[in-house]
This record gives sequence, C-alpha cells and structure tokens, in this order.
Amino acid sequence: MTTWIDIGTLDDIPQRGARTVQIAGQKDLAVFRTGDDHVFALVNECPHKKGPLSQGIVHGHSVACPLHNWNIALRTGQAQGADEGCTPVIEVRQEGGRILIAQPDAMQAAA
Repeated sequence: MTTWIDIGTLDDIPQRGARTVQIAGQKDLAVFRTGDDHVFALVNECPHKKGPLSQGIVHGHSVACPLHNWNIALRTGQAQGADEGCTPVIEVRQEGGRILIAQPDAMQAAA
C-alpha cells in the first residue's frame, strides 16, 4: 500500500516549469508541471552528468537537461533520441488541486 506525501498545490509550480522537493534521507526530487497541467516527478539528476533537471526547459512531456541538452521523458525518465540512460521516476498524483508523491519507502520497495 502506497503512502502519499502532500507537497503543495498545482499553482505552486509554474506551467512548463519545476520545483524541487527535499525529503530527508533521499535525493532531491524535481516535480514538473507541463503546459497541459500534467504533473510528473523525477529524481533531480540527468542520467548523463547528473545535471539538475529542475533547471531544464520543459517542452511537451519532456525536459531538456540544462548541462548538455539531453531530453528526458517525464513519464518514464528515459533519455530520448540517441542518448541512453534513465532517471528514476517518482509516482505522483493530483487530488483536489493538491500534488501528492509516493512516500520514499514505498518508492524504494517498488524499485
């Protein structure tokens, strides 16, 4: 059974932008909001050189790493095109305008 952590409202994240969430004992998480108001969460590291994905440009349902422009699919964490690698995805959902992410222990058990 998944336990959920409330991290704020949809309005806390700019459209086509991100914010970071820090959870004790875990890597920083990046929570993204797309132009069509879908929300995704990834570990805040590009699989290439560990660039901070939260500082990248969100386009469609992808984010471009700010260091070397690798495109990462927000739904899967997978690098796109000829690039190879994957960033861990964090389960996220919206309820009544609130954003909830899976508790870290639940994330580790699913891995």
